[in-house]
Amino acid sequence: MSVVEVLRLPAQVNLSGFISLLHRLNVPHRVSEERGEQVLWVPDQRLAEEVRSLYARFPEGDPHFQLSVEQPQARPGFVQQLRHSPLTSALLLLTLLVAAVTMLGSNFEAIRWLSFQDFRIQGEYVHFTPLVDSLAAGQWWRLVTPMLIHFGVLHLAMNALWYWELGRRIEARQGGLMLLGLTLLFSLISNGVQYAVTGPSLFGGLSGVLYGLLGHCWVFQWLAPSSAYRLPKGVVVMMLIWLLVCLSGLIGALGFGAIANGAHVGGLVIGCLTGLLGGGLARLRR
Repeated sequence: MSVVEVLRLPAQVNLSGFISLLHRLNVPHRVSEERGEQVLWVPDQRLAEEVRSLYARFPEGDPHFQLSVEQPQARPGFVQQLRHSPLTSALLLLTLLVAAVTMLGSNFEAIRWLSFQDFRIQGEYVHFTPLVDSLAAGQWWRLVTPMLIHFGVLHLAMNALWYWELGRRIEARQGGLMLLGLTLLFSLISNGVQYAVTGPSLFGGLSGVLYGLLGHCWVFQWLAPSSAYRLPKGVVVMMLIWLLVCLSGLIGALGFGAIANGAHVGGLVIGCLTGLLGGGLARLRR
C-alpha cells in the first residue's frame, strides 16, 4: 500500500499531542525519522490534506476536546435508534413475540416447537425425541431457535438489553446481514456445545449469542480499533467474571436455576474467532 507524506518537522518538535489526537479520531498513520527529521505518513492524498488542515488548527493536539463540541449532535431518540438498527430491532421483536406465545417458559406445547429437541411430558417425566429424528423430518430450525426461548421476565430483560447494546454496534459497523449471520452462527455453535455437554435437556435464551457478540467486538476492537466496538470500561471484565461465577456452580447452588454454561463458553470462543478473522481482515485493509 502506498503512503503519502503529510508533515516533515524537526526532531525537536513535540508531536505527541497531535498523534494522540489522530489516535482518538481513528486516523491511520505512522511516524518515521529521517536525517534528524520526523515524518508523518497517511495512506492516501485525500486523508493527507485533511490531516494537514487538522495540524494547522491543532498543532499541539486537542486538550480541551474542541473537536467534540464544534458540531454538537443531539442523542437520537428511541424511534430513530430503531430505524437505524432494523435487524437488531426485528430480532428483539421476534424474541418478545416468542416470549408472549410461550408464556415465558410456561407453555410447553409452544416451546417444544422451538426447543433443540422435541419432547413430550408424561406425568413427572420429560421424554426427548432424538435430534437426528427431528432433523430427518426437516426440522432444521431447532439448531438455532432455542435462542428465542426465555424462562422468566429477568432472563428475557437482561438478554434483550445486552443484545440491543451489542447488536446495534455490529449492525452499525458491519451491517445487518453480518449481524444476522453472526447471530445464527453463534446460536448454532452455542446450542451444539450445550447439547454436547448436558445431553438431552431443555435450554434456551440469547446468552450464548451474547457471549459470541461480546467476543467478536472485543477481539475485533483489539485488532482494528473502531468507535463502534469501543465498549465501556469494565464490560468485558464483568462478563468474564460472571462466566466464571456461573461455571463455579454457585448460581445453581443458590437456587437460581441451571445455567447453560456450555452455551456461554461455546458462544464466547466462536465469537473470539470471528472477531479475530474480521478484525484481522479490517487491519489488513487499513
